[in-house]
Amino acid sequence: MKQLFAIIVFSIAATAALFCAETTDTAAVHGADLSIRFFERTIYYPGNSPAEPVLVQVSLSNNTPQPLRFKMADDHFYSLDFSALTTRNLPLDHTEVWLRSRSSSRQIYFREVSLEPGESLSFTVDVKDFLDIPTPGMYILQCHFYPELKRLSDESEQRVSSNKLTLEVKPSPSAAAATILPVSPESAQILRPEPMPPDQVLTYILTARQKSHWNQFFLYFDLERMLSRDPARKRRFRAESEDGRLSMIEHYKLELSQATIEKEIATIPVDFRIEKTMYTENEGTVTVIQWFDYRTFREKKRFTYYLSQHDGIWRVYDYTVDNLGTE
Repeated sequence: MKQLFAIIVFSIAATAALFCAETTDTAAVHGADLSIRFFERTIYYPGNSPAEPVLVQVSLSNNTPQPLRFKMADDHFYSLDFSALTTRNLPLDHTEVWLRSRSSSRQIYFREVSLEPGESLSFTVDVKDFLDIPTPGMYILQCHFYPELKRLSDESEQRVSSNKLTLEVKPSPSAAAATILPVSPESAQILRPEPMPPDQVLTYILTARQKSHWNQFFLYFDLERMLSRDPARKRRFRAESEDGRLSMIEHYKLELSQATIEKEIATIPVDFRIEKTMYTENEGTVTVIQWFDYRTFREKKRFTYYLSQHDGIWRVYDYTVDNLGTE
């Protein structure tokens, strides 16, 4: 009898412990905040061209007093999903790439991630990798995060849903419109470069970076020449088709904005001062002193920007950096 009683007590304790663990996990997930915003709002077109992405920044924040632990798959299709409804409340279909990936039986690689209270994790994804947007229109977009990975085809698994965004997709003006038109975040007007001297170009660029306005930041960069400074990338760029080259430029912009490459120009300067400007009819250099704040010190650097002029517009095509120490 004593042995039977001990078994019963152990079973009850184990069940209670399991219930508590599930409740804790559920509470932790419910305390997670998932938010999405357009990475850099622009004009969006239908279709699946890699040169016309719908880039969304996804942020997962821990608003609980306890650490938040979850799994993050190397293939985002197993951690994230998007849904979109038309004005008639009809859902958009998933892409063929998403369907093929989700129906495969390959092993899922993931890592365990822990967010302390108040911490956030952010990354950028292309909605067109998940959803097929075949026609122009207005769509209500939402993101869903699966802390234990999305393994099933239904919605029975635990998930956290984000805020909703209104996605407006314009008709493609022509087959030749393969590049994204930059739009001002304040006025929503299409940005067009204006004739101005090289020093004003740098003032415009650095002010845009301080405000995290990436479309304005890239407006006066010769991105094709910038990415072609790397010989291997230059050879690949030359071998690409026109669509492939546009895709490479967009990917280069994304890498710069995420500071995965060339972190010097991606870092936000807290202050800057134009030191010297020299230019001829078509070539110019602008030297700028820039300051960067860190937790315990302020760093000072001299940037030399190289510009060229074409059709009255000066654009940066290269730069060098000299460290001037700390203050």
